[in-house]
Amino acid sequence: LLQEVEALVSHWNLYINLGGFFVSLFSVTLFGPWSDSVGRRPALILPAAGMALQAAIYLLVMYLELHVAYFLLGRLLSGLTGDYNLILASCFAYVADTSDRRARTFRVAILEACLGTAGMLASIGGGQWRKAQGYINPFWLAFAATLAATLYAAFCLRESVKQRRPARLFTLSHYKAVYRLYMAPEHPSSRWKLALYSLAFFLLVTVHFGAKDLFVLYELGFPLCWASDLIGYGSAANYLAYLSSLGGLRLLQLCLEDTWVAEIGLISNIAGLVVISLATTTALMFTGYGILFLSMAATPVIRSKLSKLVSETEQGALFASVACVQGLCSLVATGVFNSLYPATLHVMRGFPFLFGAIILLIPAVIIGWIQIWDSKHDYNHFQDGPPSPAKD
Repeated sequence: LLQEVEALVSHWNLYINLGGFFVSLFSVTLFGPWSDSVGRRPALILPAAGMALQAAIYLLVMYLELHVAYFLLGRLLSGLTGDYNLILASCFAYVADTSDRRARTFRVAILEACLGTAGMLASIGGGQWRKAQGYINPFWLAFAATLAATLYAAFCLRESVKQRRPARLFTLSHYKAVYRLYMAPEHPSSRWKLALYSLAFFLLVTVHFGAKDLFVLYELGFPLCWASDLIGYGSAANYLAYLSSLGGLRLLQLCLEDTWVAEIGLISNIAGLVVISLATTTALMFTGYGILFLSMAATPVIRSKLSKLVSETEQGALFASVACVQGLCSLVATGVFNSLYPATLHVMRGFPFLFGAIILLIPAVIIGWIQIWDSKHDYNHFQDGPPSPAKD
């Protein structure tokens, strides 16, 4: 009976995640470019209200003991309004609207740190609350939080788009706006940079999600055999990387360009995963967590770099596409790393982490190569001197 229940849970989790992702894929790429015209507030109100509706449906399912298929209904309704991906896209676009180019990376890093802090509080507090009072009461908090976010976006948040204009919602022009970002950008050199930075972001976030999913399984098994208290400390140490990366990024920006800050963050990530893949003692495992202290410094740099490659009127379309990439990262990470772990368990328990470290070499090369190309391009432009009237 237990095996049958576990199989059903696995299947319904797959249906819910896939259904939510594919529905939100179309809604995010619709609402994101739309927000470039009508403003960010509608694109924040809709997904927050959709997530509140999803939490309300989940509560009804638990109180009335309805069929588990209603969970899928709640996720689909939330996906129609953009779900979590649209909130991410709108928040990052809002930061891009309200920050200048020099301060944008740090502002984006603050938002990334908020995600990590919220995840840490939810992981620690929600787990203890569930043990004490069951599943229903924590969902009341989720409903209240999403409802509060909806009301805040509707009545308190100031609009960030300066030149708003009315625009139809249900039109293919919004999808074309995302297409034009990569296929017909304002500057031709932006096309391949957008593609390469997006690939680097995809690989980095996929490794992050994949490793995060396996940490608890790795800690429970031999030879670590951690108890629940050590697993809690390990989870907290993992989430603290968001805050330590924020502080490290701010300090490194005083003497280094953003690109080299991202490279240092990737080195921290690679070294930490290598140490964790070889960890056989508690001390070595926590050493790996410690080395990861700058591991989250690269993602805000990539988001900022992407934002600077497009105009102010394309931020919503850009971050909508980035949010879709991040949603795809979660699915790919779950499929690849959760399959790789049992397949290599008898060879090397930490092989998925070593595999992730090897994969991260690709974004490190991409970011460094783009920086070298930009430096040469700027140098050649400087050597040519200012344009003459004849050249004009």
